[in-house]
Amino acid sequence: MTAPVTRWLVWGAGAIGGTLAAYLARAGHDVTVVDNVEDHVAAINRDGLRITGPIETFTAVMPAFTPDTLTGTWDTIVLATKAHHTPAAVRALLPHLSEHGCVVSAQNGLNELAIAEVVGEARTVGAFVNFGADYLEPGVIHYGGRGAVVVGEITGTVTPRVTGLRDAWALFDDRAIVTPNIWGFLWGKEAYGAMLFVTALTNESIADALDMPAYRHVYIAVAREMLAVAQARGVTPEAFDGFDPTAYLPDAAPEAAARSLDALVAHNRRSAKTHSGIWRDLAVRKRPTEVEAQLGIVVTLGREAGVPTPVTARLVELVHDIEQGRRTQSLDTLDELTRLVPA
Repeated sequence: MTAPVTRWLVWGAGAIGGTLAAYLARAGHDVTVVDNVEDHVAAINRDGLRITGPIETFTAVMPAFTPDTLTGTWDTIVLATKAHHTPAAVRALLPHLSEHGCVVSAQNGLNELAIAEVVGEARTVGAFVNFGADYLEPGVIHYGGRGAVVVGEITGTVTPRVTGLRDAWALFDDRAIVTPNIWGFLWGKEAYGAMLFVTALTNESIADALDMPAYRHVYIAVAREMLAVAQARGVTPEAFDGFDPTAYLPDAAPEAAARSLDALVAHNRRSAKTHSGIWRDLAVRKRPTEVEAQLGIVVTLGREAGVPTPVTARLVELVHDIEQGRRTQSLDTLDELTRLVPA
């Protein structure tokens, strides 16, 4: 039997971290959360962390701290900050990580690379989460749609600790799995994530944007660039939630990508989370996105591997234009990207 994980520190109590923390705490685990938003921390300590949405509504009680008020050490720390906050967050949590503990990245992107640079490969665990959730207000998270939940060692082995993590996360989603190919899932999410960044250039919902025939070739092009870099690094991407990476390879049949896009549209129409967190950062919270940490890093890795990524590089530029007020979220902005991709 795998020894259960019962004591958790969740660093970042927003959409992803807050949802995981609430489910674990409700199941009886000893969960502590850390967040740098003081109002959010105060609300959790005062009223608990409330999960709302079509799946379940409940409130979980747990202690919450800002990074500067936390004391103690943990064997298991789940990092759930935005990708571009990873280096600073790992340095801040390091004093709270036990000698033989691990940091589990429940984030978008390839953040395991940055985490391992600080805590070491042996203390870094990869995770892939694709469920839909949003931070609504202090103390309140909206859990809008189920999605794949996967955990794995970044070395490709299957160990008791990742099996124990999976068993605990099954309390949140009983479909949670362990994989020997966590990089395959992470790179698959990179390709899908790039497509979500394209949808966020507009004000359309994810499903509506992916369903528009005039732009489907753009989604295919950006996914192909991501997967070409993954292949150059020796990674075999994994499928999930309607996203089939083999459908976007250069030698794939034309109808394969269309089927995958149809499946993604269907998956997103089932979710109460209609727009991506990227869109929400741009349109609602008016703050920088994860674009450099998620897509900019792939442009860099592609350059190192001799794989061109012109569509991805232009996408990064357009997202920065929206962040800095030079462009609006509109089909006109998406048209700027489309000019690079022949129909």
